[in-house]
Amino acid sequence: MNALVVLPTYNEKDNLLRIVPEILAQDERLSVLVVDDNSPDGTGQLADQLAKESGRVHVLHRKAKEGLGKAYLAGFRWALAHPFECILEMDADFSHHPRYLPDLLLASESADLVLGSRYVSGVNVVNWPMGRLLLSYYANAYARRVTGLSVRDLTGGFKCFRRRVLEAIDLDAVHSNGYAFQIEMTFRAWKRGFSIREVPIVFTDREQGNSKMSKAIVREAIWMVPKLRWLSWTGQLG
Repeated sequence: MNALVVLPTYNEKDNLLRIVPEILAQDERLSVLVVDDNSPDGTGQLADQLAKESGRVHVLHRKAKEGLGKAYLAGFRWALAHPFECILEMDADFSHHPRYLPDLLLASESADLVLGSRYVSGVNVVNWPMGRLLLSYYANAYARRVTGLSVRDLTGGFKCFRRRVLEAIDLDAVHSNGYAFQIEMTFRAWKRGFSIREVPIVFTDREQGNSKMSKAIVREAIWMVPKLRWLSWTGQLG
């Protein structure tokens, strides 16, 4: 069962050098696709060098920074054009630690979509200020209530999709980019009847680089959640 980790990057040069070898060390079935948004710090060039050194590393260069969701969608399309049975997504900054990848792969043997969850076994978040932790926790509670999903961590970005899930979702109809993108992908999978499972992880805030969080990302999540429910009710989800 070949698996691909889609790894979006923007100015992640220092992290990339550490995380790619650690991902590959977790399981010989794993490959990595670095999706770089023309990082000015040379992340894309470093990714090319890593790809020359290993046939399990691939690089997708994008012309400009367009948001996390669009980077993932580009990576998913690339993955579907190649023979991967499982497609995973994770951050490049070690907030999603590679040591959990085997847990996600194992769970994918009995579930269509596996989520690395910060909240399925209590609150497992390290180094976040209380304000951001509360924002994340209550954002998930809000999303659960509006969508009807029972998933504890809807906004998390550590996931493993079986190929059939991404093939069934109309990727061209997915327009959200930040937290909302994670909610939307899980909601669309759920509405198509795919099984979802959460496995516990410990989320540790990045040690290097800058967070991509912004007020625009929060606003998008607030309005996108009821929009998804409305599209589902009216049969326009796509």
